Amino acid sequence: MLYVFGFERIGVAVSDIFFVDPNPNKGQEGAERGVRLEVRMLERGQLKGSIYSARPIHVDQPIWRVDLLESVAGQPGSFDRAHHHPVFTGWDPGPRVFSKELSSDPLGWLAGRLSELDGVLQEAGIDGDDVIAADASRVRACVPEILDSVNRLLVKVRAGGLDRPSGEEAADSIRESWL
Repeated sequence: MLYVFGFERIGVAVSDIFFVDPNPNKGQEGAERGVRLEVRMLERGQLKGSIYSARPIHVDQPIWRVDLLESVAGQPGSFDRAHHHPVFTGWDPGPRVFSKELSSDPLGWLAGRLSELDGVLQEAGIDGDDVIAADASRVRACVPEILDSVNRLLVKVRAGGLDRPSGEEAADSIRESWL
């Protein structure tokens, strides 16, 4: 499932994810599941037909990522694999950054970061302009809606509604997600 919140040039995308890293770091072995949120650049395309035609929308390069993950073998609600990627190089994320606050209160931590999106963008190396600053303000105003979508997906993941078929967690490499 995919949710996208779009503003002028910044978008927030949220999706469920089931992941098995083919080359995990020590302590990160095994299947992971949860919710991924990415802040991305957006581009509004030109109409391709009449004034009534659908508008192309390009959800472009990622800026920042949060993975509210837990190991499938672990206790539900542990967020034992929750982390974020404060920097991307092109389409590739930097290393996982773990935070005690993120694991202990993921929605509160996420609300705080989204509410201070200007700082997140600055840490990611995004040069702000008036449009980006306005988008950060719009994201801040939508934090309750964004968190609601994240929470709904977390509930579905835990209930098994978005889980992958059993047996897949033994595979060497899996990535099932929009993001």
